[in-house]
Amino acid sequence: MEKIRILSWNVNGIRAVHKKGFREWFEGENPDILCVQETKATRKQVPRDIREFDGYQTYFCEAERKGYSGVALYTRIKPEKVEYGFGIDKFDLEGRTIIADYGDFVLFNIYFPNGKMSPERLRYKMEFYDAFLEHAEKLKAEGKNIVVCGDVNTAHKEIDLARPKENEKISGFLPEERAWMDKFLATGYTDTLREFNHGEGQYTWWSYRTRARERNVGWRLDYFFVNREFMPNVVDAFILSEVMGSDHCPVGVEIQLDGLD
Repeated sequence: MEKIRILSWNVNGIRAVHKKGFREWFEGENPDILCVQETKATRKQVPRDIREFDGYQTYFCEAERKGYSGVALYTRIKPEKVEYGFGIDKFDLEGRTIIADYGDFVLFNIYFPNGKMSPERLRYKMEFYDAFLEHAEKLKAEGKNIVVCGDVNTAHKEIDLARPKENEKISGFLPEERAWMDKFLATGYTDTLREFNHGEGQYTWWSYRTRARERNVGWRLDYFFVNREFMPNVVDAFILSEVMGSDHCPVGVEIQLDGLD
């Protein structure tokens, strides 16, 4: 059985994190697959020394709007197929999704929308959630295993943020957002971290204001989900909270598989 390590990180600007040691971190971690969100750059704008790594294939999905959104995939394992988005223009133009089919599983690398800006953006976020779930369910119905990672922009339960009561009316912890997470899991998906770690204080995002990270006043916004049938293949799920360079930290899973090359 072969074990693969997949990491996911919202870098809050790939050019910014490049100046904070991204290449050294990447080479030190040496993951089989790295999913990056919020690149805020086109492929050409990504610094050359982190655009390519020896032994990896790289894929970049960029937003129509400059300096906004964007996701990237660095993978040592060659996917059978890579798609960008769900085939719905209003979502795909924001460059939020790379879908890589590895045969044994389909990997969704997603930067889900933030709903704080306005009621319209909250509605967009909820519609994006539904479009994603419909797409994932279609693939699952075809017999595919599903691995989903990225910045989901919602803390699911009270344990997933430091100040739940103060944030009940803030997008990222609204009842309708949390209800969608409930629905998603009930549809047959598993929050991998909570299969291995039920502890409090497990956060992946901290506001740059008020030195929140030093005090661990954070939110868990970044996740790995898999379909329930695939969960036995997940042998570990973790948060790399000590990794600096962004207001988010990386998260990861280790998956045991037979037959990947």
